[in-house]
Amino acid sequence: MGVEYVSVQWNRQKKFYDAVLIGCVAAYLAIFGMLTRILFPHVTDEIMLMRAFGTAAFLLLHILLCIGPLCRLNPKFLPLLYNRRHAGVTMFTLGLIHAILVVITYHAGGDTNPILSIFKGSPLNGSVSGVPFQPFGFFALIIFFLMAATSHDFWLANLSAPVWKSLHMMVYVAYALLVLHVTFGALRGEGSPLYVVATALGLGTVLGLHITSSRREMTADLEMQSVTSEGYMDACAVADIPENRARIVCLSGERLAIFKYEGKISAVSNVCQHQNGPLGEGKIVSGCITCPWHGYQYQPDTGASPPPFVEKVPTFNVRIRSGRVLVHPEPNPAGFRAEPALIEEAHEMETKA
Repeated sequence: MGVEYVSVQWNRQKKFYDAVLIGCVAAYLAIFGMLTRILFPHVTDEIMLMRAFGTAAFLLLHILLCIGPLCRLNPKFLPLLYNRRHAGVTMFTLGLIHAILVVITYHAGGDTNPILSIFKGSPLNGSVSGVPFQPFGFFALIIFFLMAATSHDFWLANLSAPVWKSLHMMVYVAYALLVLHVTFGALRGEGSPLYVVATALGLGTVLGLHITSSRREMTADLEMQSVTSEGYMDACAVADIPENRARIVCLSGERLAIFKYEGKISAVSNVCQHQNGPLGEGKIVSGCITCPWHGYQYQPDTGASPPPFVEKVPTFNVRIRSGRVLVHPEPNPAGFRAEPALIEEAHEMETKA
């Protein structure tokens, strides 16, 4: 959404992304089926399809969890981040098909309710390999269902951004449940350690990328800023900020974005009110800060979205002294106008002094 009030629908990039996504999933399922027929000729069609859809969903989940930290390490991965909602819904669909095949194959032929049979079919027997693994997958699928069902912006607007974000952060709970589901399922029913080894490699990759990206950002956040007598903090040099773009800094534990535009400097919270996107990674378009995730816009001096939109972010008071940007770490109320610092005026005053 932008100042022209134009809704972004399926553009060429999204269509290409979806086509590649569907093509990759179809290719994976086909290759998995052919390899199963060659390497394990005695496996039934039901088991083959069950494993194909289950592994496809689990692999796609790993890819989804790696996109975020990869974008922190290299911005070339950002196009994947912008469109991962479609990949998330695709992953849930694959997992749902896997679950339906499991229920039909193992739980639909008896007198017990198929869902209840998931919990009664694997009683504890005192050994590690006897831990019931199917309930882990059941609860993970419930979480993925809630995430897929609330993926549309209608739910984001009605649940509020903090509630919606908290719900979708439960993907990590679901991932932990699936790791247990696959691990104990392999211990119970597979003679080969292949699934356990593959799961361990996937878990190591996800954790490694998250730890690496978090340490990199933590190092940047811990950069020390000097404090003036008026309580302002030295954030960065004016020359460090590209024109119509921002420098992200962390002051008093909060990230903010310092933008340079039209000979002025303004600072706002780095958190977009839509999906907590990083405003500082966006740019000034048509006079407005434009979030790189979904195009939500804010006026740099007020932090308010242009009419008819109503989103607002906090602003920060700024000054320029000796070519340095000074920012007061205490945020103004969301939508409060903070007077921009004029670059040329500050330079002239320092020259006269």
